[in-house]
Amino acid sequence: MEQILLYVIIAIIVLDYVFDRWMDYLNTTRWSRVLPDSLKGIYDEEKYRKSQEYSRVNMRFGLISSTLSFAFILLMLLFGGFGYLDEAVRRISTHPILMAGLFFGLLGLASDILSTPLDLYRTFVIEERFGFNRTTPITYVTDKIKGWALAIILGGGLLAAFVWFYQAAGELFWLYAWILFTAFSVLMMMFYSTLIVPLFNKQEPLEEGPLREAIEAFARKAGFRLDNIFVIDGSKRSAKANAYFSGLGPKKRIVLFDTLVKEHSKEELVAVLAHEIGHYKKKHTLKGMLISVLTTGVMLYLLGLFIRQPALSVALGAEEVSFHMGILAFGLLYSPISLLLGILSNRLSRRYEFEADAFAAEKYAARPLQSALKKLSVNHLSNLRPHPAYVYVHYSHPPLLERLKHLDHYARDGDQSAGDTP
Repeated sequence: MEQILLYVIIAIIVLDYVFDRWMDYLNTTRWSRVLPDSLKGIYDEEKYRKSQEYSRVNMRFGLISSTLSFAFILLMLLFGGFGYLDEAVRRISTHPILMAGLFFGLLGLASDILSTPLDLYRTFVIEERFGFNRTTPITYVTDKIKGWALAIILGGGLLAAFVWFYQAAGELFWLYAWILFTAFSVLMMMFYSTLIVPLFNKQEPLEEGPLREAIEAFARKAGFRLDNIFVIDGSKRSAKANAYFSGLGPKKRIVLFDTLVKEHSKEELVAVLAHEIGHYKKKHTLKGMLISVLTTGVMLYLLGLFIRQPALSVALGAEEVSFHMGILAFGLLYSPISLLLGILSNRLSRRYEFEADAFAAEKYAARPLQSALKKLSVNHLSNLRPHPAYVYVHYSHPPLLERLKHLDHYARDGDQSAGDTP
């Protein structure tokens, strides 16, 4: 039984790797050296060639990094690496919480050591070459240290509670863990921007002026109470721009990257924020959280059914049954379900993006949003002709051309009254 489980796990990992490489290949079939007619008016010839090169470089880099990760896990499975690590941890401590913490901590450390050179190359070579990188070596190192600290404090704390529930609550441990993870997710949603973000970035209230007045005027018109509008120093790390909505109730806030404010007109910025407000008004955030809670509950319930099976630990090379080895084995076996849920989640997310676009177009204007989306895509050197299969599996947002076509239904002469400057 243990040997069959090991073969199943290896087959899942191999098939997952092959599937991802097939998806990447399909995307390459959409590349072209000549600017397609569908992108004329969005990209010019030079910028388009640069975007194609950016896609090629990232695809090759992704192939190398994913292959190394695939090889590492495969070697650990074939040569009993996880079993040796489990044995080493047991020599240090036999306390379940300490064993789990050491086991996953050492795995995380090994993964970080292997991935850091690749991450350095991506940040300081690839992103630098295409003009995106603003990260300094000091910022990179301090980000690493802060990331480790958060992983130890938050990740270690959740893991310790998880193991304790398993030891104390018996077969119902998954239910208590579900309650804990749900509470943690809600707290993070409410306080992420006030507790975690300040560790890495500065956030300052949007200064008084025409932009803030326009945003507040739209929010009042849309029936959206907005007290917190912040600008974050995203340019500290990258030239890429973004905006996001976070928090619940009185803690909700809209955050603009300083690069976004710098590169877009007032009308485009209001349209982007109208899109973000649309997510809130359509209850996309709440729905997404509820779906996440339900899927987490299902996963934990399934874990509760199988975690006590000795075959899970033994299949990975352990000589004794252990909770942490069972979690790892279950996680590997669960990955096909996770992939399927991810596809369904992306499909729903793309629908939500269309709905938020429609809200912005109806309540504000379509053309400024179209203009903003074009600028964002061009400035990010986005691949605007991804393969439909790749989009279906991996994209949480619809491709730009689909969004522009969808917004065309809402574009009207009255858009000009919003001050659009296309």
